[in-house]
Amino acid sequence: MFAAYALQTLKRIIVPTVVLLLAMIGLGLLITKVLEHDWPFSVEDGINRGFAAHRTDPANFITMIGSFIGSTPCIIAVTAIVALILLKTLHSWREPLFLCAAVSAQALVFLFTTLAIDRRRPAVHHLDNSPPTSSFPSGHTSAATALYCGLALVLAMQVRRTWAKALCWLLVVFPLYVATSRLYRGMHHPSDVTSSFLNAAACITIMAFAILDRRVAWRRSKIAA
Repeated sequence: MFAAYALQTLKRIIVPTVVLLLAMIGLGLLITKVLEHDWPFSVEDGINRGFAAHRTDPANFITMIGSFIGSTPCIIAVTAIVALILLKTLHSWREPLFLCAAVSAQALVFLFTTLAIDRRRPAVHHLDNSPPTSSFPSGHTSAATALYCGLALVLAMQVRRTWAKALCWLLVVFPLYVATSRLYRGMHHPSDVTSSFLNAAACITIMAFAILDRRVAWRRSKIAA
């Protein structure tokens, strides 16, 4: 039984996640070493300076909230609460496990990518404290995308009407809000947040095929999917 779990985990989760990590590192090296002086990466500083030049007190407050939404404590708390609610309401282990796995996977890919890619944050005044990680990619954006887009996918699978599915996908507003806030507050380059969208989307896809797809037989003796 344990061997079957281990094989499934290795084939469907670990290997694809490692491939994603290598791809993210490769993308980071491409952006910061190879194409650093080519368009569009050559004009990124101008975008950050534009945000910094048009800061206002109301916008500073609004983006502070957006930055907090993508912070590690907030992401962990919301993920745990939502996972428990899903477990209690859907009576299934797949959906909460999928959400936790997607958020965890993006965090691991983010962490190891920042260790390999040493990119300085934009040369503007930073409105948030800088954690000891590089600017590439944006952990706030990646975490918010994995959580809220992953939740949107789960909810959309539970409803049948088109308007209800569209309503579920309004959750994508949260990662967009977080990404814009991080750019405004001078914490990331545009390519940092764009790459984070890709990281989170890939993690959601990996975990959806591995966990949400009921054709994948994770052997369980007592609890039915």
